Amino acid sequence: MARRGTPGRAKGKAAGGDAKAEGRQERPGSGRGAGRGEREAVSRSVDGGVAELVPDRERPHGWTLLIDNAPQSHVDLDDPTHLSFAYQRRLGHIIDLAAPPLQPLRVLHLGGGAFTLARYTAATRPRSTQQIVELDAPLVQFVRDHLPLDPQARVRVRAADAREGLGRFPDGWADLVIADVFSGARTPAHLTSAEFLGEVRRVLKPGGHYAANLADGPPLAHLRGQVATAAAVFPELALAADPVVWRGRRFGNAVLLASDLPLPVAEFTRRVASDPHPGRVEHGRALTDFTGGAAVVTDAAAKPSPAPPPSVFENP
Repeated sequence: MARRGTPGRAKGKAAGGDAKAEGRQERPGSGRGAGRGEREAVSRSVDGGVAELVPDRERPHGWTLLIDNAPQSHVDLDDPTHLSFAYQRRLGHIIDLAAPPLQPLRVLHLGGGAFTLARYTAATRPRSTQQIVELDAPLVQFVRDHLPLDPQARVRVRAADAREGLGRFPDGWADLVIADVFSGARTPAHLTSAEFLGEVRRVLKPGGHYAANLADGPPLAHLRGQVATAAAVFPELALAADPVVWRGRRFGNAVLLASDLPLPVAEFTRRVASDPHPGRVEHGRALTDFTGGAAVVTDAAAKPSPAPPPSVFENP
């Protein structure tokens, strides 16, 4: 559902010495050359818990990354344009619409996971320059060992806290900033504030795009606050989510898109609606009404996003 990569991680049950986790060993058959019937799951202890790569039985070189049994990312080494998770497909649409087709981009990814969206960008926009900021260095190495990046892709990975890493980039460096950072399945507080978004806008070029994977459940107070906070920094917003999430009936992901110039809302809406699991996009007055007068989040008052109920991960 989400990635991790910031301070204050909550260790899951496997990270604290769970017998099953301690008994797992890395096994052969995890590389690109392994046959479909030979592949087995591999696991390793990382800073965020126990990371596991589970083979996709329907895709010969597809893998799902889990941390403490919570699904994080899916990668197909043969087809990096395949995005399995709904929220990643929506972020993929944003990458597609950020510039004319094949035009290289400068992309900053806050949160690494299995580098799914960096792989997607490299495949769909060759010669793009990408930077990934991911705090969990053991996770980065685990992914590199078993799901190596294309050596031709111009992707650099920095081991740092997301906000700290963001602060190191010069003004106007990025065409696109993607935030997908979770700690214990919660967005850390210091990545939810107007001050954080002010730094994002500083790093973006004029007309650049900011995209964020957010998660919330009934009564959607966190999501409303995040939209209100983004509206205080960016004049143009759109939000995509499943209809059941919009109605406050289920915990789930929502993808926020923001810019200082008009967004490709019509095409984004069309693509999200035509996904295998169709979503809905709101913008303009409807999105303002959705906030319900929620207060702008500042560093002084920021809180992590709510923890998902255990049932969220039962059907990844």
